[in-house]
Amino acid sequence: MTAPSSAPAPPSPGTGPSPGRGGRWIQEWDPEDETFWKEKGERIARRNLLFSVLSEHIGFSVWTMWSVLVLFMGPEYGLTPADKFLLTSVVTLVGAVVRVPYTFAVAIFGGRNWTVISAAMLLIPTIAAFTVMEPGTSFSTFLLVGLLAGVGGGNFASSMTNINAFFPLRKKGWALGLNAGGGNIGVPVIQLAALAIIGAGGGPRVLLGIYIPLILVAAVLAALFMDNLENVKNDTGAAKDAARDGHTWIMAFLYIGTFGSFIGYSFAFGQVLTNQFGRTPLQAAYLTFIGPLLGSLIRPLGGWLADRYGGARISLYNYVGMGVATAVLVYASMQKTLALFVPVFVVLFVLSGLGNGSTFKMIPGIFHAKALARGLRGEDAAAYGRRLSGASMGLIGAVGALGGVGINMAFRQSFLSYGSGTGAFVAFLVWYAACFVVTWSVYLRRPAGRTPASEATTEKKPQLSYAEV
Repeated sequence: MTAPSSAPAPPSPGTGPSPGRGGRWIQEWDPEDETFWKEKGERIARRNLLFSVLSEHIGFSVWTMWSVLVLFMGPEYGLTPADKFLLTSVVTLVGAVVRVPYTFAVAIFGGRNWTVISAAMLLIPTIAAFTVMEPGTSFSTFLLVGLLAGVGGGNFASSMTNINAFFPLRKKGWALGLNAGGGNIGVPVIQLAALAIIGAGGGPRVLLGIYIPLILVAAVLAALFMDNLENVKNDTGAAKDAARDGHTWIMAFLYIGTFGSFIGYSFAFGQVLTNQFGRTPLQAAYLTFIGPLLGSLIRPLGGWLADRYGGARISLYNYVGMGVATAVLVYASMQKTLALFVPVFVVLFVLSGLGNGSTFKMIPGIFHAKALARGLRGEDAAAYGRRLSGASMGLIGAVGALGGVGINMAFRQSFLSYGSGTGAFVAFLVWYAACFVVTWSVYLRRPAGRTPASEATTEKKPQLSYAEV
């Protein structure tokens, strides 16, 4: 890996900078060409994946830092449990909304350029939180600073859109799973850092002070070692086409069940332990990182399993597991059995991570299947699939993250109404059942008794291949 030199040098074929554009631009990129991929494509793609993961990892840490900061905020801060759930809901909401513009920023600025910009932007919420984090600060001020932290949630969308363009279809499940998993692991890392700081008697400003230089490192490394792809153009038509396609919204619904669960539980787990089971912040911190850690580590496995057996099949079985785990949590919550509640909640985290990998692998597979149904082959089919899957990922990621808002609001209402999280878990159980039904009926059920007239080519071919996506 070499940093770009200021001295002029002959560009390697297909990877030189485009005239009139700053930054590192690759003019030609065809990962579906096996010769190209083996000779230089894979090396370049893996390098960009590595530094994309780093930047997204820091972004997730900044986005979810309030799940940790609220544990530091004792009675002297004057916040009720409902206030804290509202605060984390606002942070999650902003992180979901900004995913849409972040997706298209890759095409406007370039993947490498936007990674540098978005990483540097993380300094704003981190420094702001460092400034206001003390007793006596008003709740409205905390809400405002929490809004700023939402930008960390956008890094996921731009990173996934960018990496999706670098890898061939046969590698997307693994690559997207690794990219997302490496980012997701920013959640348990910041929780582990908080555990160490709380245990050492430190305060929240120590934690925030650690992340400021890390943000700078991520931005500098992205600038030195990442690339922009010339063929990823700003295509507003792709956004419109993706928004009009029903599969975008079906996958968004399913992604609420997986990623919405992961990010929602990441924000809420510690608060449930302190409010329902009477754990101290330190005791809660000892437990809260385990679920997000395992859920992050297993996400690439979900993508790999989807590459091998089909994302729809893996997702279907995964929703069954999530439903069973949630049913057990309802019982553990009603009985207030912490010894059962914690390990099953961790299992639910693991399943949400596995499902994150399998559902996101389905997206490029679905649009590639539609390309084949239109009669496209080879690079034309791959380009069609990249165009729509890249555009849809921002929408799907945004809606999925909104599930985290719903989870925190459901917990807030459940604690206000019943004094526990039991009511919220019942609602989640119903949602997982709905995800199971949708996955089976749309992507796995074989229609029976269809007439020849109803089997239009544009519908028949994708239906036959959806089980493999």
